[in-house]
Amino acid sequence: MADVALLAGVSSQTVSRVSNGGLGVAAKTRERVLAAMAELGYRPNSAARALKSGRFESVGVLVSNLHNTGTIRILDTISSEAVSAGYSIDLISIGEQSTGRISEALSRLDQEAVDGIIVILEAHELLEHSIAFPARVPSVLVDSQRYSDRVSVNADQRQGARLAVEHLLDLGHPTVWHVSGPTGSSNAAADREQSWRETLRSRGRAVPELVGGSWGAESGYHAGIALVERGDASAVFCANDQIALGVLHAIHERGLRVPEDISVVGFDDTPESIQYWPPLTTVHQNFAAVGRQAFALLRDAMRGDPVEPGLRLIENELVVRASTGPYRDERR
Repeated sequence: MADVALLAGVSSQTVSRVSNGGLGVAAKTRERVLAAMAELGYRPNSAARALKSGRFESVGVLVSNLHNTGTIRILDTISSEAVSAGYSIDLISIGEQSTGRISEALSRLDQEAVDGIIVILEAHELLEHSIAFPARVPSVLVDSQRYSDRVSVNADQRQGARLAVEHLLDLGHPTVWHVSGPTGSSNAAADREQSWRETLRSRGRAVPELVGGSWGAESGYHAGIALVERGDASAVFCANDQIALGVLHAIHERGLRVPEDISVVGFDDTPESIQYWPPLTTVHQNFAAVGRQAFALLRDAMRGDPVEPGLRLIENELVVRASTGPYRDERR
């Protein structure tokens, strides 16, 4: 820094202000300092700056895996927001969820000197384990659960499911069948199922038997076969777009038409859903908004601004395409 100051003809304090992005330096002086830095190959030492300021300009992100569409899209937004704000990302994917794995990952992020942590895990994974969060740094959860002592943000799963079911009922269908995700191990799937039930009951409609399964297209295919064989299902709400893909396969394979015989709605609005046949009506989760909100809340906390605990919900949007249509009594 002294060499840069000597070459630029300024004080070391001025060099420090320029290297840290501080204000109060004239434009011509700043240009002279930057030119001297470039000539001498000077770069501020981030480790030394962190020791002095107590800020490491790094954000830790903990995820269960990188297979989930929502996780990937939320992570992409968090990464972009962090880079724009001058932070790097320290990512840990833990795979199998257990108390030891989650606590170990959080401890590792704490040791690796991050300024804040974003945790993208489902509520059941945190509630079922005694998780110790580092006390030194603030954290934000991307989760549907409302915690009394933690900050969380997520898409409104119940509102999205309500949009899907109401859309089908407004088309005249007497009731709506639901092919769920793994409700025993997924808070999102459980929220969507509960909202499906509540919406039908609020409209005075019968609640059919739940058709359960996993998140995959194969599970949706087997559920679709079962629904077609019943002969009385005219409208199906699927817990995600992959399940809907399997349901569509089963309906086509059995010689029925979508939406003339059975209307189908998915959830997530994956990029491929518009290419399904027919193009899928689905609930669009604004994963980008979730990621932006999560990072904004964490950034406020890292700056020392007060951030109230509680859940922030991001509303969804129903994207109507060709897989849904009016109920027809003579459809069979």
